[in-house]
Amino acid sequence: KGAVLTSMNARTLTTATLFTAFAGVIAANAADTQLLSMVMPDAKVVAGVNVDSAKASPFGRYVLAQLQTNNTDLQQLIAFTGFDPTRDVDEVLVATPSGVGGKANGLVLARGTFDPTLATLAASKGALTEIYNGVTIIESPDQQAGIAFISTARVAAGDITSVKAAIDRQGSAPSLPADVLAQVSKWSGAEDAWVVTTVPLAGLAPAGTTTAGATGGGPMANPMAGVMQQVQQMAGGVKFGASVVGTAAIQADNAADATQLGNTLQFFVNLMQMQSQKNPQMANLAQAFSINATGTTVNVTITLPEAQFQQLFQMEKKAAAAAPMGKK
Repeated sequence: KGAVLTSMNARTLTTATLFTAFAGVIAANAADTQLLSMVMPDAKVVAGVNVDSAKASPFGRYVLAQLQTNNTDLQQLIAFTGFDPTRDVDEVLVATPSGVGGKANGLVLARGTFDPTLATLAASKGALTEIYNGVTIIESPDQQAGIAFISTARVAAGDITSVKAAIDRQGSAPSLPADVLAQVSKWSGAEDAWVVTTVPLAGLAPAGTTTAGATGGGPMANPMAGVMQQVQQMAGGVKFGASVVGTAAIQADNAADATQLGNTLQFFVNLMQMQSQKNPQMANLAQAFSINATGTTVNVTITLPEAQFQQLFQMEKKAAAAAPMGKK
């Protein structure tokens, strides 16, 4: 039991974040209001996935199967509590007030069908639990992360401070700014998976990344760093069908920056097209892009047949598996 409990750390308790990789398994319905009510008002990133429709999507079923087969943390979570996110969750909402390089805190909120006895079962197997405002929180061994089954239909996971704050906010009106809520409503209602950022993209970069590039490198060490500096906000989503359609709206500070940003992105796409002889799949991917700037917004669309998207998913998975430790 001790080994299992130790491995069920913050990564295990927030396994639901992996659902954000599905990129396209939400039904075209706006995000659940009760989940939104639990999101912190200063969230920098809000993203959503509706796992329910994954079961009706060939690619969604494929990803669900891959997740369940290859993720040992998820397997341990299922064995330990009987809670299976791939079966019991209909929608996931992820929110964080931190950048990628900041302190790892935030929330994974889920809507679905949950057994109210799961917390009791986990406690009977030796898990640490705490009752907060009438809600039982199952905690990691270091008491830094937890998962709370708030009701039979909703659950919150993340760092303990964020989970408790979510419990306090439940049932209240969403506290996100009105303009952010409008963006969430727009993208969650139109796309199958979506993400909204509320701060300049550079603020979400890993710690140590400079405007010139990666730490210790010259201006070309990380060419995307310059692009990130121009992005003030970004929102996007993915829609599944016979073809996978990804859409992004990238907000620049002014029209001139938007034009420059669009030209920069098109330059990278052109570089991909130049790889046609060495990498035909990369060339096909480049041809799937459409980029145009309108006012201060750069609109990006990519359309790929579902089979080709699945091939790219497999390639990325193999590349990640082959990457040296610490570079994944």
